[in-house]
Amino acid sequence: MSFKSSPFWLTALLGTFFVSPLHAEESTLKLPSGAKVGVEVVEALSFDSNQTRYTDILLHPKQANGTTHSLPEYCLLVANAQLNGDRIRITTQDATCIETHDSESAIYSGDFAASAYAEDGQYGLACDSGACSLEPGQTFILALEESIHIEAQGNPSAEINATRRQADGDGVANPIPGERPDPDQSIENPAPTEQPE
Repeated sequence: MSFKSSPFWLTALLGTFFVSPLHAEESTLKLPSGAKVGVEVVEALSFDSNQTRYTDILLHPKQANGTTHSLPEYCLLVANAQLNGDRIRITTQDATCIETHDSESAIYSGDFAASAYAEDGQYGLACDSGACSLEPGQTFILALEESIHIEAQGNPSAEINATRRQADGDGVANPIPGERPDPDQSIENPAPTEQPE
């Protein structure tokens, strides 16, 4: 199984939005303790006696039954998964999310402590017919163990774009070069002078 590293996926997610503007002064991503959000795995995971644990797996939001809240559409959560008997236990560590509003976006990244529950409310995810695996498209619920309050981060590329838009063609974003001598009028190529008649 070709399981890509967390940095790869986080770079892919964030790279999509570095060109988006950021106007999120004092913006925060908030969820209360006990909030339930729907997610799915990004890549397939298979568990057996030789592979009972995965670290740094990636999850992203997905609609599921029994949720109380939702995450921004563009979100990646880093988690660990452990086979325990006939159930898979999943606990998250942190999240990186991008929330968009029209042409604006805000980036959030911080701790995210939550545990996985099946849609029937049972702790952990049951193995189906003896096969312990998770595939994209299999939704489950994450219940937050504590409230989260993540401040929006700066987006340098977005701020540059915002500055360019504010310039409105006045030359701030693309300043006009200062006066410089004509290249053809250098010491080696002095400007022609008029000769007296």
